[in-house]
Amino acid sequence: MYGMNTEILLIIICCIVVVSYVFSILSRYIKIPSVLMLLLAGMGARQVAEWNDFHLNFSPVLIESLGVVGLIMIVLEAGLDLGLQKSKIRLIRDSFFSALFIFLLSATLLTYILYHWLEQPIRNCIVYAIPLSIISSSIVLPSLHSLTESKKEFLIYEASFSDIIGIMVFNYFTADDVFSFSSLGIFSANLALSAVLSVLMSLLLLFIMTRTKLSIKFFLVFSLLVLIYAGGKLLHLPSLIIILAFGLLINNWHLLDLKLVKKYFPQQQVSDLHHLLHSITAESSFLIRTFFFILFGYSIVIDTVLEAEVVKVGGLIVLALFSVRLLYMRFFLKTNLFPESFFMPRGLITIVLFYKIPGHMKLTNFDEGILFFIILVTGAIMTLGMIFYKKKNEQLVEEPQFSERADIF
Repeated sequence: MYGMNTEILLIIICCIVVVSYVFSILSRYIKIPSVLMLLLAGMGARQVAEWNDFHLNFSPVLIESLGVVGLIMIVLEAGLDLGLQKSKIRLIRDSFFSALFIFLLSATLLTYILYHWLEQPIRNCIVYAIPLSIISSSIVLPSLHSLTESKKEFLIYEASFSDIIGIMVFNYFTADDVFSFSSLGIFSANLALSAVLSVLMSLLLLFIMTRTKLSIKFFLVFSLLVLIYAGGKLLHLPSLIIILAFGLLINNWHLLDLKLVKKYFPQQQVSDLHHLLHSITAESSFLIRTFFFILFGYSIVIDTVLEAEVVKVGGLIVLALFSVRLLYMRFFLKTNLFPESFFMPRGLITIVLFYKIPGHMKLTNFDEGILFFIILVTGAIMTLGMIFYKKKNEQLVEEPQFSERADIF
């Protein structure tokens, strides 16, 4: 390995950040998601390193930790962007059921594929199918700039719900003795407890943020959010709900009509806090996302992605995922399919959950190249949707948005 002094390391880190900014700008013109370009850049860097006989290994714990922190930032950023007006109730309802049913149908179909292909225990196949069935908000959220507001809001809600539902189901199936009424009861109780804690923790965080006199606030709340997430994970609670609730509470504070609450938390204080959190969260999620996808791309061995068996099984899984999404939107939501059907990328949350699969649930003959293949191909499918989508009204031929339809449900 070549020696690397501090100056060289700092130059590399700063160059990665600059390149990521360039990718973000380019993505608005060439319609390729910036995170997909980061993945490809990481893969390209690995090839260059190998050609020069330079070997650099990263701990999976480092990549997983970046992924978890990035997920927290992304969910918080989504909460800070989502409004809860009465006019959006149908939109929220439809996006939730879209995330729920597409996830359940995809997980069921992928479990069937993995079970018949690998001939491994059904529960292990379910645990592997769950991460592959989750839409990646870390890829969807930064890629919505070219869409109309209604499409953008639907996909933000859907991707956020998909993350939370997927993590909750994953935690359930990786626990002990899942196929019993007691386990189901504990899971339901944890869900109810998380709903209560969401309100209490959000108010506590809000109190801390509005009462502290120090100008350094963000990393205080950031540390508290990470503590809440990590503590919730140790207690097997869906702690992402708390983080999403905090963001929603800050963004929709004006909807609360409680004089006692408004007395201690004036609207102006909360608005100032919202602007602070929104700007810093966007910057932080950008930075974490940059290094996560660069490092993950660097960890991908291209030869494994191109193996015939990987392409065959990975292609079958991608086809199943795309078919489920297309058919659900066409025959259940009965709405326009473009480009929503193409927004099905797998990314950060899928990778993080794969790292968290317990050792005794590993599929011994599951090729890691399949995971890489699915992430790259689903990202490419979303890219196609972005490239061929045009925002100008005269170029659109659509059915009514499902959020505006009264005949659904």
